[in-house]
Amino acid sequence: MQVFYATQFVLPLPPGHRFPMVKYAMLRDRLVDELADLELCQAEPASDGELALVHVPTYVQGIADGSVDPRILREIGFPWSDAMADRARRSVGATVAACRAAFRGGVAANIAGGTHHSYADRGGGFCVFNDAAVAARLMQVEWARQARGAGGNSGLGSVRHAPGAPLRVAIIDLDVHQGNGTARIFQGDDSVFTLSLHGAKNFPFRKEAGDLDVALPDGCGDAEYMEALEGALDELERRFSPGLVIYLAGADPHEGDRLGRLKLTWDGLEARDRRVFDWAWQRRLPLAMAMAGGYGHRVEDTVQAQVNTFRVAGQYWRRWQNVGR
Repeated sequence: MQVFYATQFVLPLPPGHRFPMVKYAMLRDRLVDELADLELCQAEPASDGELALVHVPTYVQGIADGSVDPRILREIGFPWSDAMADRARRSVGATVAACRAAFRGGVAANIAGGTHHSYADRGGGFCVFNDAAVAARLMQVEWARQARGAGGNSGLGSVRHAPGAPLRVAIIDLDVHQGNGTARIFQGDDSVFTLSLHGAKNFPFRKEAGDLDVALPDGCGDAEYMEALEGALDELERRFSPGLVIYLAGADPHEGDRLGRLKLTWDGLEARDRRVFDWAWQRRLPLAMAMAGGYGHRVEDTVQAQVNTFRVAGQYWRRWQNVGR
């Protein structure tokens, strides 16, 4: 299974900064040591043109050269630097590459990503550019381009898509925080379905209307969460037929997360992941995963949750390799 990373680009954060940047390198090291089926690949940066499929050019340029409004930087929560700008592009590039790899192999992943608080014209909540949104838009462009050039979409993804039909993308966001930027970007767009399960009283405190928002109470545990997820997937199935799934597998619903306020156990998080992968597998939908948030009281707990997610992802990737597509 191909996994894309930009862990060599570490932001120079001030001492005491609350974002656990070290988790990405820790996760990469654990994956190399423990999961032999993974092929780790360095992410390439998203281009200006790719970012402009979602983001306004002045914002892209402001991040590139540091001229972005200081108020936006405060909302993002990272000081500007060349490394910050480059890493933001590579985080998008990793999800783009994971989507392409998912079309080839069924499942692929970005070690980081899930930057769902970024709007078209600004970032926020540790999110600079919206990787899932850019990847969804770019896959739609590439799908249409191949359809025009080859006379159809055969072999590029879900057989549920007729040749020549536009690519429809489901973004299943299970980070504990609502994907407000993603929801706003795709409002009124019937080619992308945004599903979010999130804490009702958690950040962002002003939510955006997505296609399907499920707000969960503080203290929500495994059983209640899984019931909500089942209902949400049923509703997604009723209303939308995707050809690609982008899954934001946040570790922050875990009971040990300092920002999460939910109470999922290790088993609950694994059941959540397994249900999403199984939902996509049963429909033979390629799935690209991004890791999204995780802010454990112990960073080791966040990394463990993510390793567990990758272990489940690898199991479903192996299913794809054993079945003719």
